[in-house]
Amino acid sequence: MKNVFIFFMLFTSCAILAQEKRVTFGVKGGLNYGDNGKIEITDVTRTTADDRVGYHLGVFLRGKLTDNIYLKPELQYTVNNSTYKLANAELDYTIKKLDLPILLGISVLGPIHVFGGPALQYIVETDLEDVRLGDVKNEFTVGLQFGAGVQFGRFNADIRYERGLSKNTAESIDKSIRVDSRPNQLIIGLSLDL
Repeated sequence: MKNVFIFFMLFTSCAILAQEKRVTFGVKGGLNYGDNGKIEITDVTRTTADDRVGYHLGVFLRGKLTDNIYLKPELQYTVNNSTYKLANAELDYTIKKLDLPILLGISVLGPIHVFGGPALQYIVETDLEDVRLGDVKNEFTVGLQFGAGVQFGRFNADIRYERGLSKNTAESIDKSIRVDSRPNQLIIGLSLDL
């Protein structure tokens, strides 16, 4: 809970700075396509996840550092989905988290911009179908995002890749199943400057 408080304090501080005209506030949403890592079951070989679609919704601030360079912290609620195919069954794995990407971007040609930076993640909930999971090893993790987008007036569309850097697993209560909880995904987002 302390980490959620830190997320909101950081974002609120940025919102207060938004009173200057060089800072824009907005909303965003989109789809993510990818998976988490492998599942390990006692006495069974490791199985890689199949990609599935998830979603994200959130808010952002974009502050111009120069005419072409900006800093863009985002706060979003994200749902990641994966499916594991085993010999006799399929297990769906869902992660719900708060993401705080802090992206540095540069306008390269007209409305086109590229960006990248760390993505701080606070895992709210994990759910593996028909299996009771304990808490993930680390609720707070770090990833990396980079991508490109186009800005037309108040509308922005971007595509980015995210990979979790911090090793993190969720285990079943009896410790017979371990699931890698690091995201590995392609993210498509739309945003609107308010």
